[in-house]
Amino acid sequence: MIKIPADYHEKHNFFVISTVVDEPIDWRTVFGNDNPVHLEIGAGKGEFISGIAARNPDINYVAVELKHKRIVTILKKLNIDVHRNVRLMELCLDETIGEKILLHSIDCIYIQHPDPWPKRKHHKNRLIQQEFLDCLSSMLKMDGRIELSTDHTGYRDWIIGKFKDRDDFVSLFADGYSLTPGDEHIITFFETEKRKEGFEPCFMKYKKVR
Repeated sequence: MIKIPADYHEKHNFFVISTVVDEPIDWRTVFGNDNPVHLEIGAGKGEFISGIAARNPDINYVAVELKHKRIVTILKKLNIDVHRNVRLMELCLDETIGEKILLHSIDCIYIQHPDPWPKRKHHKNRLIQQEFLDCLSSMLKMDGRIELSTDHTGYRDWIIGKFKDRDDFVSLFADGYSLTPGDEHIITFFETEKRKEGFEPCFMKYKKVR
């Protein structure tokens, strides 16, 4: 059972964007400014989105989550005074994304530790597939970035291979990945737990070039 915090409705009304729309969401209308928009797909417990948004008030952040209980968890970490540059969407991203989000309106997309589905028979369930990358490319502005991380080396190689098959992205790392996070890195609960088990994350960055 989901425990609803006392200020849930106030926070929900401020942070959560309705996805029942007649036309794509315009970020200037949502945030009241023309600041860059960064999107996190799968925000988990909300450590990253709440931390990075507090550091960068001149960037707008949108977290997309499929499960409502995770939206509730993320709301607990947000403060209306501190995180006025954050919004949440309960949404599944697919080929219809242009009906919800204005195309070519996102400057950066973050995907951290997606489920690796390690068994070969389950690889079809992995998030990173060509159809999904088509969706991300349609949202990104030219020169926009996708930043990913995984502690599963098989999934790392899978991701690198999927991007190598495309001509609209280039890797920002010579080897396709780095073991060193960027300056903006925020260690999440999941990463902490996996490091305790001996799994070191790999970081990948891609720039849209076409």
